[in-house]
Amino acid sequence: MSDLARATGVGEMDSLQHHFLLATPGMDGGFFSRTVTYLCDHNPDGAMGLVINRPLDVSTLEIFEQLEISVSDSMRHHNVLLGGPVQMEHGFILHQGDQSWDSSIRVADDIWISTSRDILQAIAQCRGPERFVIALGYAGWGPGQLEGELARNCWLTVPASSDILFDSPTEQRLSQAAQRLGIDIDLMFSGVGHA
Repeated sequence: MSDLARATGVGEMDSLQHHFLLATPGMDGGFFSRTVTYLCDHNPDGAMGLVINRPLDVSTLEIFEQLEISVSDSMRHHNVLLGGPVQMEHGFILHQGDQSWDSSIRVADDIWISTSRDILQAIAQCRGPERFVIALGYAGWGPGQLEGELARNCWLTVPASSDILFDSPTEQRLSQAAQRLGIDIDLMFSGVGHA
């Protein structure tokens, strides 16, 4: 066990990879206010995730045009998400499927994260995964940082659900993830500051 794992009480078996982080009222007012973040990686060296409920005013079509990727007429356009405050010029694709693309990393049994152009080209031509999320930027934490925020009750955690991640409307993802914990997140926020 590493010194970090001993100090924080978080070991390899306590990884929150493939979990949702739900911002609590303690995060209100900052970048993560009312967000749900999907954790793609969590280990003693830190954590990395994508915010999945903050759509940008950008569509996949605009991304493909900017990257000069030809688009099939039958391709459905999706909103692109603001994945986090780090490297917002970089794109990340969360997706399901058993095909490994040029730079895909398995997050869970049926969920991968990719950053390669080939998957974007396949999506644009309706040959890619059916279920996917495209985000610009990511959320990152250094060693022990996320554990400290968890100790200060900045986040609630719940095992991730593919249905919420890929199928739920973005504006419902936070409340649906909180419901998995038996919590009405709107009541939680409306009670802040009241005696």
